[in-house]
Amino acid sequence: NEFRLAFCTFCLYTEEKLGQAEKTELDAHLENLIARADCTKNWTEKIFRQTEVLLQPNPSARIEEFFYEKLDRKIPSRTTNAELLGQHMQDAAKEFGPGTPYGSTLITVGEFQRRLGGAEREFLQMSAINFLTPLRNFLEGDWKTISAEHELRVAQTEFDRQAEVTRLLLEGISSTHVNHLRCLHEFVEAQAAYYAQCHKHMQDLQKELSRFPNSFAVNASTSGVSAGPSHLSSATLPEASPPSHPSNPSNALESSTLKIEEVKPPATGTRKAKVLYDYDAADTSELSLLADELITVYTVPGMDPDWLIGERGNQKGKVPVTYLELLS
Repeated sequence: NEFRLAFCTFCLYTEEKLGQAEKTELDAHLENLIARADCTKNWTEKIFRQTEVLLQPNPSARIEEFFYEKLDRKIPSRTTNAELLGQHMQDAAKEFGPGTPYGSTLITVGEFQRRLGGAEREFLQMSAINFLTPLRNFLEGDWKTISAEHELRVAQTEFDRQAEVTRLLLEGISSTHVNHLRCLHEFVEAQAAYYAQCHKHMQDLQKELSRFPNSFAVNASTSGVSAGPSHLSSATLPEASPPSHPSNPSNALESSTLKIEEVKPPATGTRKAKVLYDYDAADTSELSLLADELITVYTVPGMDPDWLIGERGNQKGKVPVTYLELLS
């Protein structure tokens, strides 16, 4: 690189002036120190840049922060994505009604998302102070001083003084490694604390959600989706048997005993049903369904409660209850 080329050129110039044909032991020692410092500088730059990407993936935001630093101005605090998500959830809860199961749950989840975002922002700030700043100080301080010192060697007398200064700085690379190692440990500790805090927040969130055990039952009862034959009253569907038999054995028994073509609709008890999802019949005893179509359904004595007889025109077959929304 330019630094090594300038230094080697100066060494050749000095050797010609002094009539030396070989490098001294001091030259070899300095050469090793230079190589070590150059390696440290290159890897410090890579670690520094990639850590910046980790802490701030948005390149536009990184450029903005760079200009704030060059102008020696305070970087404005940014709202994290988790905080923004939490705010959206809580705003939505106000619209849906905080007293509803969905609204109250949105408020709880939104609060914990905001806590997660706060933990993320604290992690970013601590990492920037304790890890990025020391690396930046080395790149913009000690390393520039080392380079400048090498470029200033223009004479043998000046070289003696500059070589000693440079030697001291280069030998300080060992302490730089120790300092960076300490900063690296602090960065990992901060990262571990951040994830531990996130884990705790998620555990607390699960505990909060467990306080709403009936929210799903309320939603299911008001959605209009039939989850079983309990929604079919005895006044409308005759002789519907209770769901006391396992589904798989009943299906096997029904396949061997129930003849779909022989089933007749009852005089009363038929209902209209809206198909919620597409369904492909598994065999000739079943009726394929298309989402949003309307069909006529009814049950017969001894039939598996998870199934109904469905009719569409002159087509007839068994249909699963969970694919239907029964209409009044």
